[in-house]
Amino acid sequence: MPETAAAPPTPPIPLAALLAREDLGLRQIAGPVEAGAAVHMVHTSEMADPYPYLLGGELLLSAGVLLKDPDRYASRIVQAGATALGFGLAPVYDTVPADLIEACDRHGLPLLEVPPQTTFTAVARAVWRLMAEARHRELRRVTQAQQGLAAAAARPDPVPAVLHQLAVRLEGWAVLLGPDGTELSSSGRVPSPEARAGVIRLARVVSPGTGPSPRPTPASATDTVSPPSASEPGAAGPGVAAVSHLSAYALGGSRGLVLGLAAPAREAGDHTVAGVAVVLLSLLTAPHQGADAAGRSAALVRMLLGASPAETAPLLGPGPWRVVHGQGGDDSPFAATALGAALGSALVDPDADGCVRVLLPAEREVGAQPGWTLGVSAPALPEELAAADVQAARAVRRATATRKALVRHRDTAPVSLDEARHRLAPLADSPALVETLRTWLSLHGSWDRTAAAMEIHRNTVRQRIARCQTLLDEDLDDADVRMELWFALRHG
Repeated sequence: MPETAAAPPTPPIPLAALLAREDLGLRQIAGPVEAGAAVHMVHTSEMADPYPYLLGGELLLSAGVLLKDPDRYASRIVQAGATALGFGLAPVYDTVPADLIEACDRHGLPLLEVPPQTTFTAVARAVWRLMAEARHRELRRVTQAQQGLAAAAARPDPVPAVLHQLAVRLEGWAVLLGPDGTELSSSGRVPSPEARAGVIRLARVVSPGTGPSPRPTPASATDTVSPPSASEPGAAGPGVAAVSHLSAYALGGSRGLVLGLAAPAREAGDHTVAGVAVVLLSLLTAPHQGADAAGRSAALVRMLLGASPAETAPLLGPGPWRVVHGQGGDDSPFAATALGAALGSALVDPDADGCVRVLLPAEREVGAQPGWTLGVSAPALPEELAAADVQAARAVRRATATRKALVRHRDTAPVSLDEARHRLAPLADSPALVETLRTWLSLHGSWDRTAAAMEIHRNTVRQRIARCQTLLDEDLDDADVRMELWFALRHG
């Protein structure tokens, strides 16, 4: 696995935030002024063609040492997906070349003038500092939201309290919907009719229904709607929020209940905050909690008295289930219980080796938990739980070895052509990443041979493969993953 893959993701920063730093003295002199332009990293290059070394999202810094053809230079930077070009006014040029300014305007590339007193190192340091500040704000916001939601869940009216707290944290509208789209409870700013209809539409996407054979559905779905302008019929009136970012989350074990959200923006950490609310609402709305607990206790007693797993399975529930193994956590006696609560299950078993086993319904989404290393099994029926326990144990060992927060057991069944194309969709806009992945897989993961075959630096290969791994959300150390991706590239 590439060394950078284990590092936590760093939020990008707005280009405008960098321009606002008076100590840098940066000035945009060409290209579009876009509010959404974001910098993901900084790269310095004096190559005549920096394209092979760019991943996309960079602020490229250059003094123009080998600048010969400004038009091609700007076009290649745009093709690589860089966010902006920072041009230093020393030591080669006293002013930014006029033909480079024209080329950047023509190709839609933001061009920043870097004054002589500002070093490229200072620009890079400022970007990393802004990213660190953004990451800190995100983590603090998520932590505060988790505390607020947990406190709301302890109130006498927990479901409305959790919805209210979620609406406040996301500055939008939170609603609990029934399987038929009926609004059971809601809180927050009233959304526009378009947003409300969009949330209900997303709820149908994630709701599995209540029949004897519920259809497979995603755990969450998102969409964006544009509210009508004030001059159009049905425009949002006073007190109605002009929200546009919508999402829906299926609640586990709740007979088709769905959490719907509508907010004016989608910020880093929102999905994590919503995930905490989903776990809490799933527990609070689970039907017949007392009966379930009694049945599971009866299953445990019968097993202690010698009954077989097959005999006790009906008391546990029909399943399917997942087994999760957790390593880590803190040293408190409540760490195992806290992990179970975070995953939405009271079926927790800490063993003497420091491993915590958690059993939970398969439809409940399992996400990474701070301080824990998790291994997750495939869905299993009650009689298959022993095999699932082995799968989870292997997965957590792999997570520990590769320094990942969470590893899932993979089903190695062959993928279809449509599935192959779907898996590669995140790379569709980056031919350079696709070709690098194809070459790297064909050469059995060799960095040097891939670099030689593509005539690029081996570090560029590592960076691109790390980028592929992030976009695809796949473990490229897994032989099965490599095989399936190779099939997808060959036949997709």
